Amino acid sequence: MKADLHVHTDISDGFYDLKGTINIAKSNGVTHLAITNHDTIKGLEEAIDEGDRQGITIIPGIEISACDMQSGKKVHILGYSFDLVGTNIKKLCDPILERRKANSQWQVESLIREGFNIDIEKIHQRSKKSGVIYKQHIMAELIHENYNDEKYKSLYKQIFKGGGICARDIKYVDMIESVKAIKADNGLAIIAHPGQLDSYNFIEELVVAGLDGIELNHESHSPEDHLKIIEYSNKYDLILTGGSDFHGRYGTTINIGDVECPSEYNYIFKKTPKFFKTYKCVDNCIKKCIIIA
Repeated sequence: MKADLHVHTDISDGFYDLKGTINIAKSNGVTHLAITNHDTIKGLEEAIDEGDRQGITIIPGIEISACDMQSGKKVHILGYSFDLVGTNIKKLCDPILERRKANSQWQVESLIREGFNIDIEKIHQRSKKSGVIYKQHIMAELIHENYNDEKYKSLYKQIFKGGGICARDIKYVDMIESVKAIKADNGLAIIAHPGQLDSYNFIEELVVAGLDGIELNHESHSPEDHLKIIEYSNKYDLILTGGSDFHGRYGTTINIGDVECPSEYNYIFKKTPKFFKTYKCVDNCIKKCIIIA
């Protein structure tokens, strides 16, 4: 089994559509793929059907744009294997999408006022599947270089960081409410790339709220991050996950399957999440596994 549990498509800020994304996963030998678009569960049933056609198990997923409400620090929360209706997740996340939509429109208008040459129709074409304009869509209109190029990075910082023209972020949702929403929809709640966001200090509080695990394998994580995450996993009996955080041409050069879920965590997923249950391995090789009930 080869599982990549962190992948984005053009339904949020990824470059490839669902079919193209699953094609890449299949060509890279991935057998289990989690679609984790930002703040939306749109397209998951379609992804599951396409996965069936290509012989890949699609795991329902989401990455919620959350934060600690007191400090405002970002704490992304991954959700997996929730009920596909996602009543509680949608109630929490739909307002995020509306705020992002309004903010992106303001960003585009601000750039036009500043004299940037922008074809709005092309931006809307890039964001057609998501229905929301992301920074990646704007950058693709402004510069031909890719995400890893220094020219790209320089322009991105100039526009979106510090005192940049578009340096205004949206209001994220409460990290605690994010975990609770995922759990209410019978899903697994995982803190995403804590090394990247330096969100370790919130793990204990999230565990109290129902956190199930930590993303261990991520391209931004150092060996020191791995040691720290494993320590938290042992302390709070948390599962460990991992994935490429793939965005296609809108992200780094990492590909689907380059980063996997830790192999010692034997996930076997079924399409109807309500049939999932956790158990202790007989030989105690892992703390939690997901099995077909």
